[in-house]
Amino acid sequence: MKKYIKGVLLFLILFGIDQWTKNVATIYLKGQETKKVLGDFFVLRYLKNYGAAFGILQNKQIFLILLTAVILVMILYVYIKTPDTPHYRLIRIFSIMLAAGAMGNMYDRFAHRYVIDFLYAKVIDFPIFNVADCYVVVSAVVLAMLIGFYYQEEDVAVYKFGGKKEKESSSL
Repeated sequence: MKKYIKGVLLFLILFGIDQWTKNVATIYLKGQETKKVLGDFFVLRYLKNYGAAFGILQNKQIFLILLTAVILVMILYVYIKTPDTPHYRLIRIFSIMLAAGAMGNMYDRFAHRYVIDFLYAKVIDFPIFNVADCYVVVSAVVLAMLIGFYYQEEDVAVYKFGGKKEKESSSL
């Protein structure tokens, strides 16, 4: 039960930070000129994103909401199946981060019909993004690296239907 309480608390904190930053961006950036943070390298610019990453799937809000819901169910499955041991702690943490990012953008799609983006690496003309996007990218990369290089085949067998059960023990 402790695993779930910690998970929900971390999720709420991360989700709250994402929504708070989007609210601040709306208050201070909407209708304003670009704000320089690091010269022309990194700036803040308010943008209503009606699509997904890199501007794909413009105005496909229902599809994006359904896709996100499926992804959230998969993340919940992984979190439930993940043993509460120190060995799996990183999977639990980064699964929560991934869920918080997905939920942050899904909430925007419900509440506004678009996602609020405001972080812009102008020097390389990288698409404008937000904190939830950072959560999704960082957690997806870390999880891929963990599964590809750190965890062994028997470690990830706990996620297969009818797979090997890991001994449950409480983490500190």
